[in-house]
Amino acid sequence: QVQLVESGGGLVQAGGSLRLSCAASGGTFSMYGMGWFRQVPGKEREFVAAISWSGSSTYYVDSVKGRFTISRDNAKNTVYLQMSSLKPDDTAAYYCAAFERGYYNPYGAPRRINGWGQGTQVTVSS
Repeated sequence: QVQLVESGGGLVQAGGSLRLSCAASGGTFSMYGMGWFRQVPGKEREFVAAISWSGSSTYYVDSVKGRFTISRDNAKNTVYLQMSSLKPDDTAAYYCAAFERGYYNPYGAPRRINGWGQGTQVTVSS
C-alpha cells in the first residue's frame, strides 16, 4: 500500500502562487497514476487534477484549467501541483491521491483511488 505525504500548503494572497508536493513511499511509484483533490468543510471532496503513471497525460477540471499544473518526478517519487493566479475560492484542504494505472481516466476523475494523503491546507486571502 502506497503512503502519501503532502507539503507546501499555506496562506497566500489572491493572485499569488503555491506549489504543493506529495511524496510517495511503500510502493512502486511508477505503477500509479496520481491526482489532487480538495475539500472545504461541509462539502464533498472535489477532484482537481490527475496525471498518468508516465506523466504523458494530464486532466484538469475546468475551474483550475490554465492556472494549475500537475507534474511528477518518478525518480523522486513525488507529484506536484503548481498553483498560480490563486483565488479565494481555491481555499481548501488539498489531498494527494494514488490510483493504479488502469484507473486513470483521461476524461475526468480516476475511477478508483487506492491511497490518500493526510492533506495540506491552502488559504487564499482576498
